[in-house]
Amino acid sequence: MDVPLWVWAATVAVILAMLAVDLLAHRTAHEVSVGEAAIWSAVWVGLGVAFGGVVWAGYGAQAGGEYFAGYLIEKSLAVDNVFVIVMIFGYFAVPRAYQHRVLFYGVLGALVFRAVLIAAGAALIDRFHWVLYVFGAFLVITGVRMVRHRDQHVDPSRNPVARIVDRLVPTTDEFHGQRFWVRTAGRWVATPLFTVLLVVEAADLVFAVDSIPAIFAVTTEPFLVFASNAFAVLGLRAMYFLLADLMHRFVHLKVGLAVILVFVGVKMLLLDVVTVPIGLSLGVIVTVLAITVATSLRSTRGSGQPRPETAPRAEVTADTPPVREQAAREAVNAGRLG
Repeated sequence: MDVPLWVWAATVAVILAMLAVDLLAHRTAHEVSVGEAAIWSAVWVGLGVAFGGVVWAGYGAQAGGEYFAGYLIEKSLAVDNVFVIVMIFGYFAVPRAYQHRVLFYGVLGALVFRAVLIAAGAALIDRFHWVLYVFGAFLVITGVRMVRHRDQHVDPSRNPVARIVDRLVPTTDEFHGQRFWVRTAGRWVATPLFTVLLVVEAADLVFAVDSIPAIFAVTTEPFLVFASNAFAVLGLRAMYFLLADLMHRFVHLKVGLAVILVFVGVKMLLLDVVTVPIGLSLGVIVTVLAITVATSLRSTRGSGQPRPETAPRAEVTADTPPVREQAAREAVNAGRLG
């Protein structure tokens, strides 16, 4: 697949333009409603699908199918990422009005880090073919571990990034609007929002280690790997605000994701023995996701319990005094330790 430089430049330009539009649309701090999140989710999904249509028209059904397979893999893994972000925001008692700013810069950083990882992965595969087998084995192991530890959750209090920031960076316990840094007592100090941003970035890097090899399992074309990753990640913020209050209903999510990871891992391990058509791969991914969502929603029908890790945060708003913010954070800590 020959992708000229101008196509790369045009794709990056579209991504940056959409990021700029999103930043302007949310330049003032406010709580993103479910309706607003639904509209933006439709915009991002529509943009991703439209780009896939362009790839299909310009490079054929094989390339288009590879793009959509990669897009679906990244999109499905992003749902699990949303669950972790919910826990991080709940633990640090981040006011809902400030969460979009963290996610915006989190996505921006994710795009940069993923571009670097994709370039490194493509270079390794181009030079050492056996790396594909390493990726395949890693995905199978990750899928098996995901099933075995599906009931375990990330504990933000044990995050090494947060500990390093606490030790090395002067910080304040109070939120100062959407600011990451403030000047107090003659020196610059980081706000809790800065720590949250770094923790979110670290969490995304962990997910990227899973998702990028998984996309290499359906296509080794760097442009398709990057594009499918980028357009799926662009909708992460809207997906968070749309699904955050429903995450307790996706009880079978990790099992479905594990099946997908094992499937693409085995496909990668057998790539020199059996050629799996991209249409079959796309069908398996769509089927597993559909079954996972359907069975999850059916088994939790009528379940309206709030997420325990976010209940204390519900009392915190953009206008909440720092004392109440700290109290809410302590309540979250006590709930997690109890």
